[in-house]
Amino acid sequence: MPASSDPNQPSRFRRALGAVGRAALLPVRGAGYLVRSGRAHHHFFLPVLNGALGDQLAARYDSRAIRMSFRRGGHDVPVAELRLSEPHQKTVVFVHGLMGDELIWQSGFQDVPGSRRYGPRLAEEEHLRALYLRFNSGLHLSENGRELSRLLTELVETYPDAIGELVLVGHSMGGLIIRSAGYYGSQPAPELAGEIQAAQPAPWLAHLRAVFLLGTPNDGSWLEQNSHLTARLLNRINLFPTRFLSKALNQRSNGIKDLRYSILVDEDWQDAHADDLTPPRTAVPPLPGVQYHILMGAWLRTTRPSALREYFGDGLVGQGSARGHATFGDEAALPAGANVRTAVFSQQHHGGLLTHPEVFQYLKTWI
Repeated sequence: MPASSDPNQPSRFRRALGAVGRAALLPVRGAGYLVRSGRAHHHFFLPVLNGALGDQLAARYDSRAIRMSFRRGGHDVPVAELRLSEPHQKTVVFVHGLMGDELIWQSGFQDVPGSRRYGPRLAEEEHLRALYLRFNSGLHLSENGRELSRLLTELVETYPDAIGELVLVGHSMGGLIIRSAGYYGSQPAPELAGEIQAAQPAPWLAHLRAVFLLGTPNDGSWLEQNSHLTARLLNRINLFPTRFLSKALNQRSNGIKDLRYSILVDEDWQDAHADDLTPPRTAVPPLPGVQYHILMGAWLRTTRPSALREYFGDGLVGQGSARGHATFGDEAALPAGANVRTAVFSQQHHGGLLTHPEVFQYLKTWI
């Protein structure tokens, strides 16, 4: 004789009806999540648009084109309105990556409520001044590098007594912008004042003590290298569909294209051979007297082949490129006074370098 059913247990019909109801509500719940996520990431849409098409927006003076600026409370702040007063305070400038903005250093949609990221925590715990930058990541790396050098010059000239040691922290493309700024800040640029006088380096370089490069493709991005090769191959096939796909792929911004081999100097992308498989690339060595910190993620498990882990790195930037063998690899070739430290964080992807507790402890120790 079958066991009697539990009178408190819902009938099969009710269970089925409940399952149908839950399934019917999934699109509504999903739409609600998308709306909440969209509101939380609303600030992010414009940086994404600029990363993809920012060079085209800037060329036609579109109001959506971002102009490099310091940021506070979600607004651009001119240097003169920063109102820096505490004397000789260590100042850390945070520079985001491709399609990013200044908030990646401060908070995130999926972070634990009330938690803070590197910028606010370091400012409080180390009593330093944190400044955040936003820029149009669709422009050439060298264009942003020159503008960053100009902005840092304006900063130290406006607040000569407030700026103490200067530290620059860049994530991904942001690290390349920092390196390009260092190149342009150290280049001779004589001015006519009755006669040509001896050129001096940009004044902000005298304050610069350390540079932190988090997941920076110092020798180029394997992802962009593959995109470039794919576009060339599609064009060579020379059929209407492949030409169309090649043209569409080539609409990506100059900033993205420069990531192929991390082109940091105007003359390289202006060169007639800039589109070659092995384009010209001006060496941009580390600045003398500056401590460089190369922080990289290792996304794949250690059980994977080492060559595979090296190639994919943090998922977007290979470890070889992050190490910058062409720039930082040969210690004997480094300028006098240059110092480079490298740290690898296991099972961390590209974005995880912005929230990893061990990365924060590293920054806190060395900043």
